[in-house]
Amino acid sequence: MQNASLDYAEGVVDVSIIVPACFENPLKRYAINFLTEVLALRKRAVIPVTAILGAYHIATKYLRAPRRVVKKILVGILETRSPALYPQVAPMLVIDALDIATTYNIESWDGYLVALAHSLGAKAIYTLDKGLKRIKEEIAIVNPFPLEKTREYHQYIRTLLSREKR
Repeated sequence: MQNASLDYAEGVVDVSIIVPACFENPLKRYAINFLTEVLALRKRAVIPVTAILGAYHIATKYLRAPRRVVKKILVGILETRSPALYPQVAPMLVIDALDIATTYNIESWDGYLVALAHSLGAKAIYTLDKGLKRIKEEIAIVNPFPLEKTREYHQYIRTLLSREKR
């Protein structure tokens, strides 16, 4: 069965948009609101199901957020069964992702986001990853959050990680 969101996706949601919804931080409310808009199909974007796995990994391993809390939030997203959840990872899409990653010297995940956007005809990737700006593929790299709150979030993460290193 084809995913209903494929008919109208304007954007693809990166892991970096999901992670702030998983623990207390300056962007949590904004992330939850944005994801709610996507899941309710009021924002025309897809969330790769693989991004849920990536969000769990980043939130628990690197940011040390409580595993059970993160799991509950991410399972809640999946249990919406929203057509915005994009479950397919086709081999040809991964080949395209690797080509893009190689061409632009970016991470394979970022190549996947670009390849997925291309395959859906989407014109935007919603992300906090500024490194994606080097992609010259006619895809807008969009931070859906207020700039000042994004700065606060990055400072919060820097502080959190510096405490972890001690």
